Amino acid sequence: MRVLLVKTSSLGDLIHSFPALSDAARAIPGIRFDWLVEEAFAEVPAWHPGVLEVIPIGLRRWRRGWRKAWDSGELRGFARRLRRQRYDLVIDAQGLFKSALPAMLVHGPRAGLDRASAREPLSALLYQRRYAVAREQHAVERVRQLFAQALAYPLPANPPDYGLRFSHAHDAGRRRLVLLHGTTWPSKHWPESYWAGLARLAADAGFEVVLPWGDPDDRLRAERIIKAAAAGELLPRQGLSDLAHTLATASGVVGVDSGLAHLAAAVGTPAVTLYGPTRTELTGALGPRQLNLAAQFECAPCMQRVCDFRGPADVEPACFGTLPPDLVFARLLAQMEARAT
Repeated sequence: MRVLLVKTSSLGDLIHSFPALSDAARAIPGIRFDWLVEEAFAEVPAWHPGVLEVIPIGLRRWRRGWRKAWDSGELRGFARRLRRQRYDLVIDAQGLFKSALPAMLVHGPRAGLDRASAREPLSALLYQRRYAVAREQHAVERVRQLFAQALAYPLPANPPDYGLRFSHAHDAGRRRLVLLHGTTWPSKHWPESYWAGLARLAADAGFEVVLPWGDPDDRLRAERIIKAAAAGELLPRQGLSDLAHTLATASGVVGVDSGLAHLAAAVGTPAVTLYGPTRTELTGALGPRQLNLAAQFECAPCMQRVCDFRGPADVEPACFGTLPPDLVFARLLAQMEARAT
């Protein structure tokens, strides 16, 4: 059986889909998946052994220049590639118009969330098979339930299995902590002074502390943290596969709500992820050695991109004042000790 999975972005959403692939591979011997994904994340689907072919799509780039993509013949070439393979099923696990439209070009029955379940309800009109999946539950479980219904197997009761090729590759001879300081919303950012404090605590405890970066703002933030802490090392810029290996071989990871934090949890490294404005029960990092720390504050989780709290506070965003560096470091050490035992 050959199935096309449509899940184009973002990194965290892609990682949330891996357990469903593992479920399907166990339930249906011989099933193979192709994966339609945004070109910036084209290396990610191949991390799972159940993925046969990765089909990149340039939606983000095309939005900036549809005319150029059309005149060059790129769009027609992409459509021809989608039609080249006939599939037993096409599963749109994104539930958006941007994912449902390219799925219509594929040879094979289309399945997805029904109107009450999809993030954009009208996308359900483009599917031939629609499934109800309750929205108020974790994203990982939602994808697992969609797959189980669409592929007609019982939903497994086991914890999520990401099945990644480089999971559990920890180097026991190296005491290295990775600080994942970058994220999207301004309200998700742990204060830089707290990052510096954590880096000092870790360095004083004999850990090698490293900070990755993905864009110029990330790099500048990492450099400020290292300077303030007088500790830590700026990693060279890495691709996603190299970052995955960095996380898989680390002793521990501290991050904020981001795709890389979800990746750290998925590869099984002891990790603590810090949540202020977002809800852990819906998008918290899930993994066998993962701990989510949620801010205990009057307006958290607010689900707002920008903190609008105007009361007295020692840090900004104010909710993160309930998650100081010493608390975070102590909880990380506990996670790492639990792994050792």
